[in-house]
Amino acid sequence: MHTSTLFAGFGGQGVLLMGYVLSHGAMLKGLNVTYFPAYGAEMRGGTANCTVTLADHKIASPVASNPDVLVAMNPPSLDKFESTVAENGLVVLNSSLIERGPERDDVEVLNVPTVELAREVGSERAGNMIMIGAVCAKTGFMTLEETFHGMHAALKGKEKFFPMNEKGIERGFAFAKDGK
Repeated sequence: MHTSTLFAGFGGQGVLLMGYVLSHGAMLKGLNVTYFPAYGAEMRGGTANCTVTLADHKIASPVASNPDVLVAMNPPSLDKFESTVAENGLVVLNSSLIERGPERDDVEVLNVPTVELAREVGSERAGNMIMIGAVCAKTGFMTLEETFHGMHAALKGKEKFFPMNEKGIERGFAFAKDGK
């Protein structure tokens, strides 16, 4: 197994944290992991992305020019990275902000209304946890419990956020499994 995921969006949407949760969960699962963040100096409101590569063997490079999965949290991210996704890859869209689908027909698409689902669990700030839950459920990267463990490790010292984040992850899993 060797798969790479590119998370992209505006600074402040929790893009880097999604990658960090996936990275920690996969390491706890015993996989080899690379986490490669990139963000503008302006941070909040600017662009941010990160690539996470998971493998059951050594990883030669953290750079993934053709990711298997793209998680686009805003329209500019879809515009910029859609063409890079590997053929037969997966594009996961924040349909609360992105009104169009990919222009390609050789990728699978999962539209996740992150803002609406986050409101259901009690906080719009849980949108990134909704999304990482949906991604892990759809791809099978991690189980619900493994995703919780990844979030706990990524947010060590910030335990007050665990209950809301767990609700978000659970809601994302449920959405990916039943579409509502």
